Amino acid sequence: MRVIAGRHRGRVLKAPDGETTRPTADRVRQALFDMLWHAPWGGRTMVQDQLVLDAFAGTGALGLEALSRGADHATFIEKDRAALAALRTNIAACKEEARSAVLAADVTKPPRARVPCGLVFLDPPYGQELVPQAVAALEAAGWIAPGALIVAEMGEGETLALPGYRELALRSHGVAALHMLRAPGGAAE
Repeated sequence: MRVIAGRHRGRVLKAPDGETTRPTADRVRQALFDMLWHAPWGGRTMVQDQLVLDAFAGTGALGLEALSRGADHATFIEKDRAALAALRTNIAACKEEARSAVLAADVTKPPRARVPCGLVFLDPPYGQELVPQAVAALEAAGWIAPGALIVAEMGEGETLALPGYRELALRSHGVAALHMLRAPGGAAE
């Protein structure tokens, strides 16, 4: 697993042993970031200069990819000890400690945010209906900025309904389905 593009392009990222962490495949991350930059609702400003939240962070591949492509700061939330160790190793390998924060916490019970984020990645374990729970908890804790872009990776065939959120795109990649959603509020498109 590597960083696909940007200043850390080609940097190898570590993953913990075992089946607990399921990193987003390189080809899926490439497709995701291509879509963020080139979709009619997207553009480089979807990533560049954004405050990013990588929830259910695992290895941190999504947040580190965003930092590599010009995001201002990334906060990573993860509760698994092995994943946290790999995440911290990956942040250090990319020399992104100054633009990163790691919170050892449960995404469905997050600490209060200092500043809301404009780009939110959610990559929970498949089949546990965690995305709606996580969005509600993150919203209540102030993590999701008005009009933020939410990217939720779920298992193919899982459905997602978030009242007030507008689905911009849905793309399937093997067993993964990427849901791109716009949070309520913010400027009209």
